[in-house]
Amino acid sequence: MLLNSMKKINLFGKGIFHFSPNKSGFTIIELLLYIASLSVIILGVSVLLLELLNSKAKNQTIAKVEQQGLQTMQIITQTIRNSENINSPIPNISSASLSLQMVAAFKNPTIFDLSGSVIRITEGTGGAITLNSSGVVASSLSFQNLSKTNTSGIIRVQFTLTHLNPENKNEYDYTKTFIGSASLR
Repeated sequence: MLLNSMKKINLFGKGIFHFSPNKSGFTIIELLLYIASLSVIILGVSVLLLELLNSKAKNQTIAKVEQQGLQTMQIITQTIRNSENINSPIPNISSASLSLQMVAAFKNPTIFDLSGSVIRITEGTGGAITLNSSGVVASSLSFQNLSKTNTSGIIRVQFTLTHLNPENKNEYDYTKTFIGSASLR
């Protein structure tokens, strides 16, 4: 509307706009309505972008806990399958640690335990290796020996992983309990 009421005059190759006195421009009401409409659109887009960022952070948090939990469970169950005997816990007993006799003598005993907020594995006389990162807190580690007499041995494994959330933000709040079992071969 405003551009229609302008005449373009070329003077030495430069464009100059000239307002025509018989056409009217925007009223103050129209200008305020346009600014209000634009503000609502910008606010809506900002809220949408903020929600997308929060959703991305939540998905990354869930993926981190899930990935570490599955990796830790796989290491524990694979080690159980490759072991020769269960040292502790004894059948029908639960314990916060698991001791296994391995085929390779230098790995005897292989022990899984919880130290503070990390799940560890210690093979033989070697040092303890943590299985979860510092961004994830482990708790409630338990091993239950479900073995029956004259069987190869079955261990039930359970632990909980919680994403570290020092600022108490919803997008970083995630906890999952992992449960699995494995039997000796």
